[in-house]
Formats: sequence, structure tokens, C-alpha cells
Amino acid sequence: MSVSEQTAAPAGAVPEGAAHVAHDATTPAHHTSTGLSNEKLAMWLFLGSECLLFGGLISTFLLYRTREVTAGPPVGDIYDIPFTSVSSFVLLMSSLTMVLALSSIQRADHRRARTWLLTTALLGATFVAGQVYEFTTFVREGLGYTTNLQGSAFYTLTGFHGVHVTLGILMLLSLFVMSLRGRLPSGRAETVEIVGLYWHFVDIVWIIIFTLVYLIPA
Repeated sequence: MSVSEQTAAPAGAVPEGAAHVAHDATTPAHHTSTGLSNEKLAMWLFLGSECLLFGGLISTFLLYRTREVTAGPPVGDIYDIPFTSVSSFVLLMSSLTMVLALSSIQRADHRRARTWLLTTALLGATFVAGQVYEFTTFVREGLGYTTNLQGSAFYTLTGFHGVHVTLGILMLLSLFVMSLRGRLPSGRAETVEIVGLYWHFVDIVWIIIFTLVYLIPA
């Protein structure tokens, strides 16, 4: 047998190296037995721990708000429900823009993705600004952080949520900058999805806080 016959490959055969590359391209990397990537699973575990944190903070507030206040006004007497309702609506709309951002990056429409990411961050910043305004108004009404247990529990609960929203804003701005620098291709859409999970979580938590703290009387 000649050398050419020994080295010739059968018609239609795929070289071993090329087959290996093709297999690697179709095999999802860094996935767990649950079908989720390690990064997404880590985010779900983190959000589970956050549920415990906010569950404890909400329970503490609900316990303290039924106790008699010996100093300062009761927190329920100085709520501005219309203002907080508008602020809540702004935050809920940011969930919609987050979904639009993820949809855009999955379609490789990077200009729209950046627009929706920035819009989401601006809506979140508007909510945080409204929360700061509410805090300063409450202080002028005579309810400081250490005035009574109701005030302490209220500021701790809503303040922690505000910190979480602020962290989400920083994540969104980081994605915006990454997209501007070309470091957020459609192949990395899961990164946007993971940040979206966090953002939707803080929105859902606020719905619970707004309902239990503001709308349901003591």
C-alpha cells in the first residue's frame, strides 16, 4: 500500500481534532447537575440567603410597630402613601426595562441593550433619591433612627433595601461600561440575566415591604 493510500481519509470523514473542537463548542461549560451554570446557581443561593435576611427584618418591624411609642411620632402616622406609591411604581417599571435589556442583548442589539440598562439604572436611582427624601422628611417630623424602636426597625429595613438597590445600580452601570468597551457580546447574555435576577429580587422584596409596612395598618 502506498503512503498516499495510508494517509488518505475516507470521504466525508471529520478529522479527529476538528470533531473534538466541534464537541467542545456545543458542550455547555461550567454547568452543574441542575442544568444551571455555576454563576447562576451561586446567584440563586445568594438570593435565598437574602430572603432570610429580609424575612428577619420584616418580622422585626412588624413586632415593634404594635408596641406603644414613648418618644416621637409613630411611624405609621407620618407615612406619605401617595409619594411612596409613585416611587414604588418607578421601581417596578425598572423590572420591565431590565427584561428589555436582556432581550436586546440576546438579539445582539447592543445599542438598545445599553439604552435599557442605563434606563433601568436611572429608574433605580430615582427610587433611591425618593427614599432619601422620605428619610429626611421623617427626621424633620421628629422620627430619627434612635427616637423609638419603630423608627429603628423601619430605617433598618428600608435602609437595607435601599443599599441593595444601590448595589444593583452599580452592577447595571458596570454592564453598561462593559458594553461600551465591546466586552459584553451576545454570547455573554447570561451575565445580564444574572444581574437581572438580582434586580427582580429587590423589586419583589419592595412589593412585600410596601404592602406590609405601608398599606396594612398596625
